[in-house]
Formats: sequence, C-alpha cells, structure tokens
Amino acid sequence: MSDQRPKFGISQFRNNQLTFARMESLPQSNVCHEPTYRELFYAHARHVRNFLFYKGATANEAEDLAQEAFLRLWRDCAKVPVEKAKSYLFAVSGNLFLDEKKHEQVVLKFQRAVPQEEATEENPHFDLETKELQDRLEKAIAQLPENQRVVFLMNRMDKMKYAEIAAHLDLSVKAVEKRMHLALVELRQILKGI
Repeated sequence: MSDQRPKFGISQFRNNQLTFARMESLPQSNVCHEPTYRELFYAHARHVRNFLFYKGATANEAEDLAQEAFLRLWRDCAKVPVEKAKSYLFAVSGNLFLDEKKHEQVVLKFQRAVPQEEATEENPHFDLETKELQDRLEKAIAQLPENQRVVFLMNRMDKMKYAEIAAHLDLSVKAVEKRMHLALVELRQILKGI
C-alpha cells in the first residue's frame, strides 16, 4: 500500500458527473486498490455525508466527518473487505459524530455564561416568538430516538422515498415506515399546543 492518499474530496464529488462501473465488475476486490477505493467513494460519499447531517451534524461538520471516515477507510483498507466497506463507513462516521458531540458538550458548558443576543428593536415580540418556535421544533426533533430522527430527516429534508431510505440504512421498507410513523406520533405529542 502506498503512503499517498488518493487525491479527491467530497466537494469534488458534488461536481463530478462521471459514471463508474458497478463494484462487482472491478477486477480486484481490495479496498487498497485505488480504483476500487475511488468507486466506493463515489458510491457512498453523499450518503455518508447526509447520514451525518441527519444525525445532527451541521453541513460543514458532516462534510468533514465524512471525509475523515473515508480517510480511515484508506488507512484500514487492508483490513476491510469491499463488501463490508459501506457498513464500515457508516459505523466509523457514526462514531466520529458521537465523539464530536461529546467534545462540543464540553465546549458548550463553558459558553453558557455568555449572554444571549437581544431581540431586535424593530419587533422584539415577533423575534422572540420566532426564536421560541424554532427552538421548540429543534428540541422536538432532537428528542426523537436516533433511528426515528434519521428516517424523519431523510424523508422530510432530503425528500427520499421510504425504499431509498431502506436501501441506505439496510432496513426493510416496513421498518422505515414504522420508524416514520413513530416519529410523527412522537412529534405530535411533543408539539401539542403550539
């Protein structure tokens, strides 16, 4: 394995319109083989980034964490069979996200002493109501169990159909439907009275 990492990033992926052959048609099934690694990247980068975003990462955090997951795949390429690469990427990116959030909790603990921004002078009542509503919605979505929150955001934010969500999360369509139903029921309960 060479010490040089492949030279491409997730931001390149967005603009790249190349179509690659299916993974099964590649002559080598070794992740360390650069064309195989590149194919894995083009097949899964967007989905890993979106997965992280739906878990609660900002767009920039999701991009950075997805890139880190692919770097770790490259570092461990000799240990990861091609058929396990997708699950490896999702597992590593999920763990990276959790580590990042634990770190943020420590940082936020010290930032709580900073006073909140005051409402604008134009219409402070409207600004306050808008901020309260936004906070309630964000808190309601954050209160959902992770499996429900991810399915809910993939459907509502990314406009993915249940079959697409099921394929990305390795679930049955019925499981996705059930998680979505439970998420909607839970949100109605939490947001009752708004």
